[in-house]
Amino acid sequence: MSDDLKVKPGIIIPVAELFFSASRSGGPGGQHANKTSSRVTLRWSVTGTSALRPHQKSRVLSRLGARVTQDGELQIHVEDSRSQTRNKEVACERLKDLLVEALKVPRNRKPTKPSKAAKRRRTDAKKARGSIKKLRQKPPRD
Repeated sequence: MSDDLKVKPGIIIPVAELFFSASRSGGPGGQHANKTSSRVTLRWSVTGTSALRPHQKSRVLSRLGARVTQDGELQIHVEDSRSQTRNKEVACERLKDLLVEALKVPRNRKPTKPSKAAKRRRTDAKKARGSIKKLRQKPPRD
């Protein structure tokens, strides 16, 4: 990946901040898996990046807290493909998706009240239901 990683408009991670390392994939795979290092680990320092503003960093750290190491690095492991380059591309896509999701600002909920008509419909339905149950009872003895 020679280009910088474009996360979303205004947020571009320089390629110099992304550190890739390769290792052997786990599990079965035969001869190919035993001699190639196709598993890719992408490391990116959330705390040391120049791509995010301080409030964005704190949002990412709070939303992805379980995935970030004590040093403030986000690690992504990919071993989906037999190709190391394809795994690098997948790792970058996963990083981009994680950041887009973590940087979403939730909309404030505006508390609403039911309308008068809705309240009236509710009470009318409750009264109708009560009268149906009343009709099921045995008639009173005189």
